[in-house]
Amino acid sequence: MRRRSLLLAAVPAGLVTLAACGDDKSASSKASAAPSGSASSVPPPKIVEGPLPAITAGTKFDEKPTVAKGSGDPSKDLAVKTVIAGGGKAVAENDFIQADYLGQIWSTAKVFDQSYDRTPLLMQLAQGSIIDGWRYALAGKKVGSRVLMAVPPTWGYGTAGNSQAGIKGTDTLVFVVDVLNSFNSKSSSTGKAVAQSDSALPKVGTNTDGKAPSIDIPKAAPPKKLVSNYVLEGDGAEVTSSQTVLCQFKGEVWDSGKVFEQTYDSGRLAQFALAQMQEVVKGLAQGITGKKVGSRLLLVVPPDLAYGNNPPSGGVVKKGSTLVFSVDILAAM
Repeated sequence: MRRRSLLLAAVPAGLVTLAACGDDKSASSKASAAPSGSASSVPPPKIVEGPLPAITAGTKFDEKPTVAKGSGDPSKDLAVKTVIAGGGKAVAENDFIQADYLGQIWSTAKVFDQSYDRTPLLMQLAQGSIIDGWRYALAGKKVGSRVLMAVPPTWGYGTAGNSQAGIKGTDTLVFVVDVLNSFNSKSSSTGKAVAQSDSALPKVGTNTDGKAPSIDIPKAAPPKKLVSNYVLEGDGAEVTSSQTVLCQFKGEVWDSGKVFEQTYDSGRLAQFALAQMQEVVKGLAQGITGKKVGSRLLLVVPPDLAYGNNPPSGGVVKKGSTLVFSVDILAAM
């Protein structure tokens, strides 16, 4: 079982789920924006250039690094250095980033967590979602950058530390972070267009400007089995049923063409575990499984794999509704 990162302070903010879908107007209001952790009350740090220990091996971007023990006393401020400057887009507060990282204790060089031997971490740079040291150190850095930082307790785990990881409340933490990608509410699929030639199925727009794609539903009976087709085919890894995905989506009801929920224009992205989505809309989870990251999908979900005879109350989804989704798979973890 994959170990949960010690860096995550709480469930990412901006989480959107389909557990209580209503009409399009109410969808954004039902998206939880509050992380389960308490908000930080500490002031922003002063960012300084050092001191910082040296990276002694694994010096290339996204190569597992070895970092020396800290020399002398660490700064009481947040020390940050861009070791490798990337050429991608700049990361902003509340963006999701995908990153590999290694974390160790300044005084002992003991590594307490790292992702290079696992899957890259996918998290949001938002207050309450991640330790504050990361929020401040990575804001403004570009995708493709390697960032070295030393985080005092104030912007790390505080005076309580993290006993599970062997971190005391007085420990300054050293991190190497390789920023692999970033995503925000304007992100779209990066895949190549695939022909949509079946006239019996909806046609999905291929725009990649972050705006909601059109969904043109034919005036015909919906298919009785799950449909999962590429609209834009990405070149990433295939998603597995045990993963969590980050995506943009739009959902419509086949019979009425009404939107019942979407991330577009909400200022949010959707992040959910496919195993949990199996308990909500099975067809959505099953349709994403096995598809490539970076793709846009057309999903047609029959009632028995959607809400069946138990739709959310007060919305446009009725008993026996077939649902149509456009889903952009931005990342998976």
